[in-house]
Amino acid sequence: MTFNDANQPQILVTGGTGKTGARVAARLQQAGHQVRIGSRTAEIPFDWTDRDTWSAALSGIDTVYVAFQPDLAVPGAPDVIQAFTTAAKNSGVGKLVLLSGRGEPEAVECEEIVQQSGLDWTIVRCSFFAQNFSEGAFTDYILGGHVALPNGDVPEPFVHADDIADVAVAALTGEGHSRELYELTGPRALTFAEATAEIAEATGRDIAFTPITRTEFVASLTEYQVPADAVSLLDYLFGTILDGRNSAPADGVQRALGRAPKDFRAYAAETAASGVWSVEEAPVR
Repeated sequence: MTFNDANQPQILVTGGTGKTGARVAARLQQAGHQVRIGSRTAEIPFDWTDRDTWSAALSGIDTVYVAFQPDLAVPGAPDVIQAFTTAAKNSGVGKLVLLSGRGEPEAVECEEIVQQSGLDWTIVRCSFFAQNFSEGAFTDYILGGHVALPNGDVPEPFVHADDIADVAVAALTGEGHSRELYELTGPRALTFAEATAEIAEATGRDIAFTPITRTEFVASLTEYQVPADAVSLLDYLFGTILDGRNSAPADGVQRALGRAPKDFRAYAAETAASGVWSVEEAPVR
């Protein structure tokens, strides 16, 4: 099918410029699907905080990738997801693919809203993103050669954003994913200290890891000028979710795609090769 095929399903990708949304949109477009990017700056703007934008963004849409910003764990998220789900149903949307967070009670509430909506659905429930080290709050830590985080000894099976996108695209466009809940993780759990060491090895740089308190963590993020809402979310995640409850790897990528998930070592190698972590006069190992 071509982009102009009037019979082809229209897909709205909310968070269309984010870590997963941009990847989902790019894959859909490359495959020839009709895609509407859901962002504040899009031709048809979409803003989670401005419900007046939802109607136009949902008009003519058949399927939606729901990537709520900043996270389903934030206060008020269930109310927003309830309102958006109702708006989507009233607009004639047939299916929602919800990006969710693993181990987050608030996210489970949002999942249940989608599951009970009367629409078709797929839940993509994810562990901590590997890309937070290269496209998120921890990028400056890596560039600065010093990662300082709380809960540094708690294992987490970091998931690659490419795997999330591949599963989401399969759910948005393929058969066999209706009413499935996929828990997506990497193939093994690493502590944040171990993850930092693997990045150091991949970059050939000395990157230290220091365990700190949550209070010190918040002060450090603020010093790096991380936005206040992101600071609040990360403090919540490290104080509540990253406590070991999610340490066991899950089989969601295998179930959805029939292949193993990407390993963190592969992520570190490919990201290092991209130059994202390159710095002038970096100490050589």
